[in-house]
Amino acid sequence: MEMKDNTQEPLCFASVERIPGFESAAAFMPSSTEVFREDVDVVPVPVGDKGSYIPWGHDDSLPYDILDLIEKDETISTCQQFNAEVLYGSGLRYVTDDERAARFYGDEVETFFIDNDMAGYFLGTAQDFKYFGFAVTLLVLDDEHSRILGIRRKGAMYCRFSEADGQGNIPYVFFANWRLNPSPEEVERIPLLDIHAPLSDLRERTAHPGCGRKFAMLTRIPTVDSTYYPIPYYAALFRGRWYNIKQLIGLAKEAKLKNSAPIKYQIEISGKYWESIFKAEGITSREDKRRRVESAKKEIIEFLTGAENSGKVWFSTFYVTPDGQEQHDVVIHKIDASKEGGDWATDIQEAINMICFTMRVHSNLVGSVPGKSQSNNSGSDKRELYTIAQALQKPYRDILFTLHRLVIAFNGWKGYRPEIPFIQLSTLDEHRDAKKVTMD
Repeated sequence: MEMKDNTQEPLCFASVERIPGFESAAAFMPSSTEVFREDVDVVPVPVGDKGSYIPWGHDDSLPYDILDLIEKDETISTCQQFNAEVLYGSGLRYVTDDERAARFYGDEVETFFIDNDMAGYFLGTAQDFKYFGFAVTLLVLDDEHSRILGIRRKGAMYCRFSEADGQGNIPYVFFANWRLNPSPEEVERIPLLDIHAPLSDLRERTAHPGCGRKFAMLTRIPTVDSTYYPIPYYAALFRGRWYNIKQLIGLAKEAKLKNSAPIKYQIEISGKYWESIFKAEGITSREDKRRRVESAKKEIIEFLTGAENSGKVWFSTFYVTPDGQEQHDVVIHKIDASKEGGDWATDIQEAINMICFTMRVHSNLVGSVPGKSQSNNSGSDKRELYTIAQALQKPYRDILFTLHRLVIAFNGWKGYRPEIPFIQLSTLDEHRDAKKVTMD
């Protein structure tokens, strides 16, 4: 299989270059708007005799690209962790109000929770949900196919879905470390239960001998565009400009601290621009590609600063997205470097506020000041914000509960149900920090 090698540092990383003869610099940044590229047809990838899967993104590296962008921004990373922790809430548990059911099944349920590290499983699943919009769970049955003994999280970024059959059903999940270009023998193929009727499908499969003991179950957030891999809601951050603005401010402050050279130009370069150069010039080795990238950066700087180029225009190829937006290979922005003090304090606050808004996390809940205001919310306001944040997790918890309702039903634990108690922050006059409230 021809796969992209994601283990090495990307050639087109952000950098700041001094402009010769000027007390200023230029910032080269890869364009974040192309992380969800839709201009290339996705072709199924064969996995030996195990079938083929649908790549995640045009080069099957989209989850790694998303994770890389998130880890480069402190605000997004913190918001993602906060959202996962709020979804986790007070922790998942199986409960019953029937004393008879508790006597019959209590020990078995408790053993199931301990053997499956339910806390770690559920927190990991919550992170998959918030990062990628879906989660995959491996169900392990006993030899008689009468009980589900184990549930294991299969990390979403390492899962790929097989081609759908004639009825539109996805029969398998392929699991492997796709970063390392795995051989077919290193790829685990797991039968996937019917997304729409998993319990009935599991019962039907286990009624036949030789069906195997392992099955995968998919829980995913319904999206407007029903694709193989959901496009998360926060994709708007990368398609828009605020992510790049915040990254640029960090580069500008670092450049000014290091050499007192304010950034005069921001230059966004699409990965396709470099690919076209390498293809046209027949460059194949990584070291030659790196040298060509550095040479191209110098050429752009010389174009911007050379006297003979005064008044000339840089032409760049572009295509138009379905929503009518032009996507250029090279975009050059001139930056106003006349800001007093050059600290960009109000701009960074505004960028953080826009990111928190897109991530649906109030800035005060993750330690940032919202907008350009230096005001802070009262304790009562923060408690209400946290209550609202938990209430908004209701649909996602219901979707995640589908798997646990399946486990309870298949194992015959009548009277039990999955539950996550609501964490209600208390006021000081109650003499305690928090209390648990059951959500009906």
